[in-house]
Amino acid sequence: MRRHDDFAAAEDAVQDALLAAAEQWPRDGLPDYPRGWLIQVAHRRVLDHLRSEQARRRREEEHPPEPPPDVPDQDDTLVLLFMCCHPALKPPDAIALTLRAVGGLTTTEIAHAFLIPEKTMGQRISRAKLRIKESGIPFRLPADRGARLAAVLHVLYLIFNEGYASSGPDLQRGDLSAEAVRLTRALHALLPDDSEVTGLLALMLLTDARRDARTGPTGELIPLTDQDRTRWDRTAIAEGVALISAALPRGPVGPYQVQAAINAVHDEAESADDTDWPQLLALYGVLRGMSDNPMVALNHAVAFAMVHGPAAALDLLTAVATDKRIANHHRLHAVRAHLLDMAGDHGAAAEEYRIAASRTTSTPEQHYLTLRAAQAKRVDGT
Repeated sequence: MRRHDDFAAAEDAVQDALLAAAEQWPRDGLPDYPRGWLIQVAHRRVLDHLRSEQARRRREEEHPPEPPPDVPDQDDTLVLLFMCCHPALKPPDAIALTLRAVGGLTTTEIAHAFLIPEKTMGQRISRAKLRIKESGIPFRLPADRGARLAAVLHVLYLIFNEGYASSGPDLQRGDLSAEAVRLTRALHALLPDDSEVTGLLALMLLTDARRDARTGPTGELIPLTDQDRTRWDRTAIAEGVALISAALPRGPVGPYQVQAAINAVHDEAESADDTDWPQLLALYGVLRGMSDNPMVALNHAVAFAMVHGPAAALDLLTAVATDKRIANHHRLHAVRAHLLDMAGDHGAAAEEYRIAASRTTSTPEQHYLTLRAAQAKRVDGT
């Protein structure tokens, strides 16, 4: 982008370079400077495209292009992140484009995160690319970062979530989670006094600290209550707790800080039985007041069940199920199954687990839900 100032051409050129690397590196070996190799190849792809135009071909025949300059020792990902979140774009369009261009998520993965059809998301991304092209946005870190910050934070949050709970064949994608943490660290270095930036970094660290304990030897899902807490990353937990403890008194308090506080409560409990559920219920109540996200409502229902019992929580879930964004989502059925299991209605729980398993796109989650359905059915004696 810095050399050619053409977003679409840069995107196509990088894809060509990645394809060339996928073909050549396994055969010829990894180059000494992989990032520099990719940028040089992408640069040549852009030049090849330019040569295909007759006027430019004549000009280049008369004045051959100079060798490409040395690869600069800097990371432009944060610049690209802010550029894609330009205020000229509607926030949903900006976030979708950034997840595609910066996060590397597929259209299917992004649509899943937004709870909308894949076709709708594809149109949204195409529309955003066109607006970027027409806007002539310069490739540099913008002065008006505040106007774009909410979208940037949301993008980083979604990239991390896709890495932590992948919608694909693997339960987790450590590369995405690590990249989200890296970029959020860079953003925190840029804006150290912003409490929500600090809260998001704390949230990621406190959540990612449990990564190694979330899967078993064969990649099977292990729920939070059954995890071996000695496998949690205590260094990451300590850093996350310190960050959120410093951010909350500064204010203003936003949803990322509240979510970080929720995860701190989980991470600081020595065992599942020691979890402070009344405090979690209070925090989820605060979070619900800040966000109309139906996933928050589901988590609130689980916390409510742990404090007031599953029957009352099932009543809450009935209201949540009227939200069209989540009415057919596997997570709704999984939570309902869990609450029915707690209430002793194992036959109904088995059916809900079965429905949830049929609707998730995560293979490990599907296996886990299928196993829970079988267990509930066995307890029910049917």
